[in-house]
Amino acid sequence: MKNNKDLPAEEHSGPLMADVARLAGVAISTVSRALANPGRVNEKTRVKIDAAAKQLGYTPNAMARGLRVGKSNVVMIILPGSLYYGVSQVIPLVLQGINRSLSQNGYHLMIANLDRDEASERHILDLAFGGTVRGAIILSSDLPVDGGRSLKDSALPIVSLLFDMSHAALPSVVTNDRQAVREATAELLALGHRRFLYLAGPQGNYHDNERYLGAVEALAAAGLPETAIVRSGGSLDYQHGFQIGVAAATEFADLILKPTAVIATSDDMAISFMSCVQRMGWKIPTDLSIVSFDGAPVCEYSLPPLSTIEQPVEEMGQMAVNLLMERIDAPDKVTAQRHVIESKLIRRESFGPAPSNV
Repeated sequence: MKNNKDLPAEEHSGPLMADVARLAGVAISTVSRALANPGRVNEKTRVKIDAAAKQLGYTPNAMARGLRVGKSNVVMIILPGSLYYGVSQVIPLVLQGINRSLSQNGYHLMIANLDRDEASERHILDLAFGGTVRGAIILSSDLPVDGGRSLKDSALPIVSLLFDMSHAALPSVVTNDRQAVREATAELLALGHRRFLYLAGPQGNYHDNERYLGAVEALAAAGLPETAIVRSGGSLDYQHGFQIGVAAATEFADLILKPTAVIATSDDMAISFMSCVQRMGWKIPTDLSIVSFDGAPVCEYSLPPLSTIEQPVEEMGQMAVNLLMERIDAPDKVTAQRHVIESKLIRRESFGPAPSNV
C-alpha cells in the first residue's frame, strides 16, 4: 500500500484550477480572474465557473493559487533604468495603472529592475527562463540581452509599453508622439511663432526622434525649413531632464536671434528651463511660449502653469495588461501588433501669441 508521499501530486492534491477551467470550458486565467475578482468576469461565465468549482469540490487558496495551476501568477515589469529614466515623471503613474489592472486579473506585479546593468539583465532573464513569472511588460526600452540570451527567446508572453517593438512581432502600446507634437507646433505657428528652440532627450532615443520629427513636419507644412528650430541637449538621458533644461536656458541667453517658442521633450526640461529664463528676466508667455511632453501633474502648479502634451498613461497601462492577458490565455493567437492611444494637448498659461516685435 502506498503512502501519500509516494503518490503523484495529482493523486492527493485535490482538484486543480485547470480541472475547473476544463469543466467550465474556459481558460485557466479566466477562472483565476473569476475567483480573485468576480466583477471582472461576465455573469454567465462566473456562474459556470462557480458550478464547476462546487461540482469538483475545488477550494481556491490565494497563497497557493499559482502553484495549484502549476504556473506563476506574477508579472514582471522591466524598467528602462531608474524610475526617472526614459519617460520621466510618468513612470510612477504607469506603474500604478498596471498594478491596478493586474490585481483585477488576479496577478501580482514584480518590478524586475531599477537599473539596466549587466547583472540586472542577467537577473531579468533568469526570472523569465526559470518560470518565476508568467509574463512581462517592458517599459520604454529594448529587450534585455545577456550572454547570447534574449528575453524574446524565453517564450514568455511579452508586451512593450511606450516603445514600438511591433517590428520584432511584439504587441506594443504607444502614444502618437509625432502627431501630438506636430499638432502642438502647428498651434504655435498659427499664433505667429516662426523661431523655435527644441529641448532634446538622448540622441537616438525613440521618443525624442518621434517628437522632433513631429515639430519638423509641422514647420515643413508651413513652408519653414528645419533650421527654424535650434536643438539643445541630446547628450544626456531623460533622468537628467532638469539639468538639460538649465543648460538650455544658458544656450537660449547666448543666442543672438532668440526663438519665441520652446518645445521640450519632457516636463522636467520645460520646468527647469522656464524657471531659469524667468529669473533672467524673460516673461512667459509674453516673450516666450513653452510646451512640453508627458502631462505630469506638477505642470498645473508651475508658474505660470505649463502647457503639456498629456500621455494617457492609465489607459495605456490597462491596454498593455489586457494584451498580456490575451497572450497568456492564447499564446498562439495572432493579434494586432501596434496599438496607439492618443495623447492630448493641455493648453495652459505658458502658451501664447508670438511677441509683436519679432
